[in-house]
Amino acid sequence: MPQQTKHQADVQIESWITLQRDLGKAPNTVAAYERGVRHFAAFCRMASIDLLHARKGTIAAYLHHLCARPLGGGRTGDADRSLTPSPTMANASLRHRLTIIRLFYDHLVEEGLRDTNPVPRGRRGAIDGTRHQTARGLVPVHRTLPWVPSQDQWTTILKAARTEPIRNRLMLAFAYDCALRREELCALETSDLDPAQRLITIRAETTKTKTGRIVPYSSVTGELLAVYLRERRALSRARGPLFLSNSPRNWAMPISKWTWSKVIRAMGIRAGEPKLGTHTMRHLCLTDLARVGWDIHEIARFAGHRNVQTTLLYIHLSARDLSAKFAATAAELHEARLASIMEVQQ
Repeated sequence: MPQQTKHQADVQIESWITLQRDLGKAPNTVAAYERGVRHFAAFCRMASIDLLHARKGTIAAYLHHLCARPLGGGRTGDADRSLTPSPTMANASLRHRLTIIRLFYDHLVEEGLRDTNPVPRGRRGAIDGTRHQTARGLVPVHRTLPWVPSQDQWTTILKAARTEPIRNRLMLAFAYDCALRREELCALETSDLDPAQRLITIRAETTKTKTGRIVPYSSVTGELLAVYLRERRALSRARGPLFLSNSPRNWAMPISKWTWSKVIRAMGIRAGEPKLGTHTMRHLCLTDLARVGWDIHEIARFAGHRNVQTTLLYIHLSARDLSAKFAATAAELHEARLASIMEVQQ
């Protein structure tokens, strides 16, 4: 690839990343966009392809490269060294990479540097006149059910949590009570709490959808909070981030989302439930709200979802719940409709 074209590609990448930052996108989102587009740019350099004039075949070759999944690689700051993807590249990760590339080429089209976007968009459910039209994207969507612990599994997890410091137990309680995302939990500040009413304000700037909300928490969590606040005063009396580190290395510093991920992973391994993740408590809470009869719109508002379709992805009642509901409401009807199938011919 000519040196001049390569320079132009780098300039456009920098311009796009700066635009995302100036538009107020979350730092984690901007960082993910930059990793994704630079990884694709490194692939184009490796394949001697002009990034600014890539075609659909280039995108297909990149997807093939990602799906090959050779061993090694990782998330490094250098895009060329990270060309080898993770051996566990999931469907959602592939679609995320593709989305980043599509958004970058949308930018090039808007800037007049290209006439078309080489990444086709998938369209579902469009109605045109008298027929139903569907256009598939390059990567099919796999809707996998999230893992939601059973009552026995949750009891085991809570047993493992009892050996954790009070801060970690409180974080686990808040994550479940309020269906908090990892970023929302770690970004909580002392001013977000209303202990008298047992309410938490989730500030808009800390949420994925940039929509704030106020959610309640239980009396058990309130008791944990009272104990933790006494411990926190020994670390710092200043208002600000709620959850502070007590390690000598990061004394009184706000704990990061990565620290919380490590805590949850260790807790899951100790409980014999390696599937436990920082999002598990959110899944369980929203599923429990559905089990006790909350309306889907109420659950969406509690979760901070802008679209109830997103909420539906979180609500997966267990097979036992479905069996019990079927037996209570539909079994007799289904038996009547299928009764004749049991008749034996003479």
